Amino acid sequence: MRVTLVFEPSPPVLAPVAGGQQYPVRRLFCVGRNYADHAREMGADPDREPPFFFTAWAETVVTGGGAIAYPPKTANYHYEAELVVAIGKAGRNIPAETAMDHVYGYAAGLDMTRRDLQAEAKAQGRPWDTAKNVEQSKPLGLITPASGSFDPSKGRIALSVNGAVRQDADLSDMIWPVADVIAYLSGLYRIEAGDLIYTGTPAGVGPVVPGDMIEVSIEGLEPLNVTVSDPASA
Repeated sequence: MRVTLVFEPSPPVLAPVAGGQQYPVRRLFCVGRNYADHAREMGADPDREPPFFFTAWAETVVTGGGAIAYPPKTANYHYEAELVVAIGKAGRNIPAETAMDHVYGYAAGLDMTRRDLQAEAKAQGRPWDTAKNVEQSKPLGLITPASGSFDPSKGRIALSVNGAVRQDADLSDMIWPVADVIAYLSGLYRIEAGDLIYTGTPAGVGPVVPGDMIEVSIEGLEPLNVTVSDPASA
């Protein structure tokens, strides 16, 4: 039976990989408060929480740097520098000892957040979707395959705004390292090739305004550079 579509589906979101290939993005899982200092600056106790996650659409991913629009309905749009893990092999209930076998590669990323909307949602016990799952809010740098020399367990992660360093930490500061994050997440969902895991941000988050230039650098990965543009008009 021939299927007639009501309209043409949107093309897949493709993220560039070092070497020229393209990585098709499926889903985004983002870890909340995975650095102790950031958990404290957000008013939480880092010693008492297992990892928790929020999700985002693939359409939030912006690749290749460039401009991202300042979103509507906020006056407090925050940057969060993150190591992003690209999954290349599906699995469920994955042991931490074999979790890294499921990793395709790594990239520098940003989790942009409407912090005022997040604070309102928290105060009312509501989900964070309008704060986190926002168009162009998950910029993604060039993906480096895991077969290279990059070590996700250590190395500097930093973010600057207009050349001034705002976040400066080490990947070893993560409360839940990559293998543990994958193992825990795979107990909640069957992870699939194409999934991206944003692994949390260090302390030092703060607001940006249109015209600001953001750089995320992670030792061993290509840096990510974006400029915050004026609010989208359409």
